[in-house]
Amino acid sequence: MVAHGRSNDESSCGQYELGIRFNVFSNPEEDLISNSASHSRVCPMFERLTNSVLETARHRIAELFDNHAEWFYTLSDGSSQALRRSELDINIAQNRLILSCWTEKGTRSWRIRGWNWTGEKLELQASRRMGAERPVISLIPRASASAIGATVRAARQVRCDQLAQLASGLLPGVKIERAKLSPGMRRGQPGRYARILLRLKHHRIAVTGSVAASKPSDVDAFLSSALLWFGRTGERARAPNVQQLWLLVENELVKALSVRIALLRASLRGAIAVYELDQAWTELSPVVCPGLEEIWKRRLARFRFISPPASSESAQAIIAHAPAAIDVVQQARHGETLRYFGLPFARVRRLMNSELVWFGIEGSRGRLLDEKSEHEWAVLLRNLDRHRSASASDHRHALYRTAGEAWLESLLRRDISKLDPGLIVAPLHAQFRTTRAGRLGSRPIDLLALRRDGRLVVIELKVSEDREHVLQGADYWQRVEAHRRRGHIWQARLFGERRISSESPLVYLVAPTLRVHPSFQTLARLIDPNVEVYRFDINEDWRAGVRVMRRKRVN
Repeated sequence: MVAHGRSNDESSCGQYELGIRFNVFSNPEEDLISNSASHSRVCPMFERLTNSVLETARHRIAELFDNHAEWFYTLSDGSSQALRRSELDINIAQNRLILSCWTEKGTRSWRIRGWNWTGEKLELQASRRMGAERPVISLIPRASASAIGATVRAARQVRCDQLAQLASGLLPGVKIERAKLSPGMRRGQPGRYARILLRLKHHRIAVTGSVAASKPSDVDAFLSSALLWFGRTGERARAPNVQQLWLLVENELVKALSVRIALLRASLRGAIAVYELDQAWTELSPVVCPGLEEIWKRRLARFRFISPPASSESAQAIIAHAPAAIDVVQQARHGETLRYFGLPFARVRRLMNSELVWFGIEGSRGRLLDEKSEHEWAVLLRNLDRHRSASASDHRHALYRTAGEAWLESLLRRDISKLDPGLIVAPLHAQFRTTRAGRLGSRPIDLLALRRDGRLVVIELKVSEDREHVLQGADYWQRVEAHRRRGHIWQARLFGERRISSESPLVYLVAPTLRVHPSFQTLARLIDPNVEVYRFDINEDWRAGVRVMRRKRVN
């Protein structure tokens, strides 16, 4: 019914235009992806999937995957990456064709509604989140992907050179020493960021900016990459030394980026300058980044605390099926969402004084639970019991792999003291939003807890390597601290009548021992020491029960 992700719907035929444009002021990747593999076709003819052809489609798509060792995976929003054959899986679950793959953001599962094989490219009509996301997924075999990758690299290099020219014009006497792309996520894949070195008489300046389509939610990935590159360049470069880092960003990223810079160590903040790009990429304007004291003065909306209603009889009956696995994570005027170890699978709503139950998984349309659908409901529960379990035999099954962080969150919500005995068990706030309506780039906090001594604790969970882990945690800290300073958390009685300490929150960054990103410690040391960041390593088999293997302060 519900899955983590961002809404996007760009599946119209208008994106399949003729020819490939090389205008550096447009988005070259979107032009390229929408036009590759065919120069005469206007819109693909998708074969719609019905129950009678599901197995045939699954067999034919699986056969295509087996015939090629590597694929180039692209979404209709322009994002792309290379995937190995072993990272793609096509299965049937609940009479739905499900594609599971490993992306830059972790495992993603999509319901496939239609497909088309052109002989050069596999195109899939996909959906997630009850149809909120309906992208077209393109999978291109390795041979074709190599040609596309080379064209994407050339288009991004044009943008990189343009950024270098703009940056060199900011100071007199500056020479462009180097202008290259960052490494891609995989070998041979074009990078997303410009890597520019400017040289003056007595020092060098490192300059970076995104040469691919970016959103406010990409700011942590961009800044993490920039800081790591700046550190490596400063260590390796010969004299004159690299003393400054310039960040060239478009307007959408300026505000979020300036807040994150305020959370860095003072010595590093002094070396960073931010410049805003105009829409035409013809001019750079300096940006004054605020300090934390200025950020604390910004106006914030108060929390409107609403006491959650009691669970409905229908929800309680569903929970009784597997009380150790099923819980209610959202209770509001519009109903209750039930999750099985973090995976949403049913929703209860009250209409005309009666309780109605809808069920479904992975972007499928909710099915009303009635006499006609009782068999499907029983099959769904049986599959969840079998596959979404620590003892499941098939670890590649979509029900096992999907929503790993939500699974870990559901385990900790039942007993947060397993992470830290000093934390109170309840109340505990999951997917906690500090802003109304959740602005772009303002993601919910995994868990907001309170210690027995009154200190707030921001908990961010990861179950796979994620370079953004540190900066996300720091950003969540400043948002919670801003509300704590104004007394909003106490006034909303988020933790009842318990006292809220006058000390700033703690940050707990949690991940399995072998799933911590290699750059975690490097980035953690760059965070201002006033932000107390702790790393929690948990056991790899956390699905069978969470155990803390190591805990330490990292900054």
